[in-house]
Amino acid sequence: MSMLKHVMLSLVVLVFMVMPAFAETGCKNGKFVGSYTSPQTLNDIWGDNSGINHTVLFQLNLQSDGTAFQYWTGLPDLMLEGTGSPYVGSWKCRDDGKLVVTLITASFLQTTDTHGSPATVDLLLQNHRRITYLFTVTDGDTLTRTEARARTYSVTEDPSDPTAGTLRPPNTSVVVYKRLVASDADLLAP
Repeated sequence: MSMLKHVMLSLVVLVFMVMPAFAETGCKNGKFVGSYTSPQTLNDIWGDNSGINHTVLFQLNLQSDGTAFQYWTGLPDLMLEGTGSPYVGSWKCRDDGKLVVTLITASFLQTTDTHGSPATVDLLLQNHRRITYLFTVTDGDTLTRTEARARTYSVTEDPSDPTAGTLRPPNTSVVVYKRLVASDADLLAP
């Protein structure tokens, strides 16, 4: 076999070895599975210009079986004003390597007693929301949410029905989630 044929054969083999690596872009390589956080600042939580701010987190967990769970640590803040449930759902990879996450959550409002007292006595289901996020897998430790869109369901509608409810306008604000990386640094600190 001539030297030119050896070189050509080597190049063909190299191309076939490298091509799968380039095909595994975005979420296709599966290396994004794990736990992520995104901080959010709630300004003036009392609404009285007291200057009391809280930093809360969106905590997003993506499991290898395609399930997703998100908790917002702001839910228990001022719970008697209203609160919500954790977000539960699933994820999938699109052909373009972007990550789609669909979650369902519930919102609750305060109620008063039936005897006319203005005091809050309980929480009552206000609605469900089905939220679909579109993420770019920026790198092994970063997900960037580029779009979100929600459907709101009344208390009489089925939030598992993807065509029911009221479709809300898209939200294109960018939100960055960072991987929560296990570290023993605090254990080793003096």
